[in-house]
Amino acid sequence: MNTSKPMTHCISTRGNSPSVLPGQALLQGAARDGGLFLMDRLVDLSPLMALHHDITKLAAKVFQLFLPDLDSELVTKAAQQAYAQFEHPDAAPLKQVGEDFILELFHGPTAAFKDLALQALPLLMAIARLQYAPDTGYTVLAATSGDTGSAAMSGFARASGFHALVYYPQGGVSPVQLQQMLSLCGEQARAIGIRGNFDDAQAGVKAAFSALRHELPRGQAFSSANSINIGRLLAQMVYYIKACGDLRAKGALKDGQAVDFVVPSGNFGNILAGYLVKKMGLPVGQLVCVSNANTVLADFLNTGVYDRRRVLSKTQSPSMDILVSSNLERLLYYAAEEDAQKVAAFMDELNNKGVYAIDEAMRRHINAHFVGVSRDDAQGRAAIRTVYERHRYLLDPHTALAYAALKQLPSTGNPKVVVATASPFKFPRTLAQALGREDLLADNDPLRALSRATGHPIPRALQGLMGQAFGAETIIDAQDLVRDVQRRVAAW
Repeated sequence: MNTSKPMTHCISTRGNSPSVLPGQALLQGAARDGGLFLMDRLVDLSPLMALHHDITKLAAKVFQLFLPDLDSELVTKAAQQAYAQFEHPDAAPLKQVGEDFILELFHGPTAAFKDLALQALPLLMAIARLQYAPDTGYTVLAATSGDTGSAAMSGFARASGFHALVYYPQGGVSPVQLQQMLSLCGEQARAIGIRGNFDDAQAGVKAAFSALRHELPRGQAFSSANSINIGRLLAQMVYYIKACGDLRAKGALKDGQAVDFVVPSGNFGNILAGYLVKKMGLPVGQLVCVSNANTVLADFLNTGVYDRRRVLSKTQSPSMDILVSSNLERLLYYAAEEDAQKVAAFMDELNNKGVYAIDEAMRRHINAHFVGVSRDDAQGRAAIRTVYERHRYLLDPHTALAYAALKQLPSTGNPKVVVATASPFKFPRTLAQALGREDLLADNDPLRALSRATGHPIPRALQGLMGQAFGAETIIDAQDLVRDVQRRVAAW
């Protein structure tokens, strides 16, 4: 792979689609052969750590490097706008809790880490649309296990020429997450529940892409807001670079050290961004992939066998309730030394048999970078209580699993950062149970009750949310998802 120049094209992990310019990749979402886009060249990103103090400038530089076909001034403006609605001026602050650090990624307009990508992605896609397809209207499809839905709906509400359709598992998101999606429904965005789980939603969205792409009326096209879109990864790389720079500035990251990141993982996109910046020169050490009771990722990292043939468990960390982790395909591509045919064969096995096994060479590559662990609901609740009692700090149920894993990891001599993916106020029931304060749930506004009990303010994005009525859910059978997409696109 050429590492001397900025990226000029995006290529498919499966090798059966022509390469495209980066802006075109944003609009397509996924490659035509079903694969995922990756950069055809990597660059040294380590000098960008010097921009850690200004996330807007840092993001603009990353976007310019990897989207060289888009207008540089417009890309800079997009970076400026992307973080304008964040409650914290730092957007992704690094907080020290005890001896370790927590990277807070929940200060955006929907109080989840998805905002760090989905406030920028629609703006970048709008620039690409004006350049490549100004007369085309895009329907952006997304499956969500919790936070992607509201973040996508919030982001695309400001993007001209785009509509967003979000599908989520009925009963598989928290009440706060559901309220957020219902509150954002409007002319440009809809959220629809399905009778099934996240994997059913994700499979249905992929089926809609495949079945309806060539049936769309002239002037209409599909794109994706899920982390299969390479634009999501570009925006997520920004906060890993920033965190490394912040630690260096604090004196916590010394010469010769690297940063170990502990990441609660579901669809593998967040942690993959950490892997990509490591490949591009950032001082990243271990990437600890933390699963909940749905241990498919942890099992794969420990055995080399990916096996989705199991029952999906509903847990208190719904954004991790996933059996098919789409972004793992990108890691396979690099672990297979960019052998796209090999990756395509693995994906065929997964689709047809539900399982595949990688070889020893690929395992060695992956094990050099990743550690897979899992923690259950009880361990997560214990972590929430322990951290609050010791440090008066609140963890959400996903981040709590990562913190629980952190405390049992062997020492590497590196500073460790837990990646916090959502505000704890999105999960008041679990927080109340973990803190032994079930009485808080009797309040008409459990977020307000949790705030009063702990002294922590409710994020601006969630204030007053639970006291409002936004209409009833729209629920369909999972097998009707493709027809539902077809009907809604025709109506637009």
